[in-house]
Amino acid sequence: MKLPPDTIISERKLKEYLLSYRKRNDKSKWLAKAGYNYGNWKRLELDIRLQLLPNEAVLVEENQFGIVYEIVEIMVGPNSKKLHVRSILMKEHATEITKFITMYPYKD
Repeated sequence: MKLPPDTIISERKLKEYLLSYRKRNDKSKWLAKAGYNYGNWKRLELDIRLQLLPNEAVLVEENQFGIVYEIVEIMVGPNSKKLHVRSILMKEHATEITKFITMYPYKD
């Protein structure tokens, strides 16, 4: 299924979670390989919207909070390097709003 193009992608999620170094489950170094950093977080948001959201989303599970989907795709960063990405999104039961949750390297 296709997820809505107006899916919520939180600035805070991008800047403080994905693009900031974390001792545990750091994703900033992985994203930096493709040219993403704290200073160009809007580019990451745009690339998620243009390169990931138009693709087919697969239902992962339904839980008390909503319906969880994943999109597995190759994303090309600002420096033209490719990342094999698994992104997780959820359509909330309470609001019917679809939100971007996270992304991480996809490994076969």
